[in-house]
Amino acid sequence: MPDKTIFKRIIDGEIPADVVYDDELCLAFRDINPQAPTHILVIPKKEIASVNGLTDADQALVGHLYLVIVRLAKDYDLAATGYRVVVNTGTHGGQTVDHLHFHLLGGRSLQWPPG
Repeated sequence: MPDKTIFKRIIDGEIPADVVYDDELCLAFRDINPQAPTHILVIPKKEIASVNGLTDADQALVGHLYLVIVRLAKDYDLAATGYRVVVNTGTHGGQTVDHLHFHLLGGRSLQWPPG
């Protein structure tokens, strides 16, 4: 069996995290290396390696994740001024943890293009 990812270990309570949202489908917590004043990671509790691992069966889950992101954006006063949602996929996409995750970034003006 492959080793657990750091995100799976957070889900399982083996590693502490600054959790800001938790329900039966997902978990959201503050990034330990924030790239903006607000930087929250939203992850499914289901182990999915990346966007490439999504199937038709995950359609409702992805919709739920985005609705949680919208809720958090409102809760953290990002909705009025704007925010960015980033999903890194694969090595060239900058993905460093093989567990699907969404970065919610805001609280300052974000430049384009990124990276």
